[in-house]
Amino acid sequence: MREVGHRQRDQRAQLSLPAVEAGIGVLLVLGVVTMFALPLADADTRQAQLDAYAGDTASVLSGEPPRHDGTTRLAEVAASPDSFDREKAALDRRVDRILPENLLYRVETPHGAVGYRPPAGTPVGVATVPTGNGDVTIRVWYV
Repeated sequence: MREVGHRQRDQRAQLSLPAVEAGIGVLLVLGVVTMFALPLADADTRQAQLDAYAGDTASVLSGEPPRHDGTTRLAEVAASPDSFDREKAALDRRVDRILPENLLYRVETPHGAVGYRPPAGTPVGVATVPTGNGDVTIRVWYV
């Protein structure tokens, strides 16, 4: 009688290996189906990339020496209306060379702006550089 009870304990304690494999398979399939079925939040990577382009352009320009007078190129164009008028064409060419061809830009200084006006409803990346003569703001967007 003891043997019969021992056999019953062994049978109750064992789980069939195919049943375990089937359970794991079902969980795996449900996990994959759920991953594709649930909507994922769309990261706003375009905006982040535009902000990075604007910031990089600001960094390049703020690190360049002035062409005539001032501490940096951006400080020079922000210094006065005369210095802006003298430097705006060179600034426009320089920003055009810095940015990829699929981007348009606008550089705004206290004395004027170069580049293009951003279209309404378009994502725009922005970076602002403070100078001793006022802020210079760079805006970029995809064509």
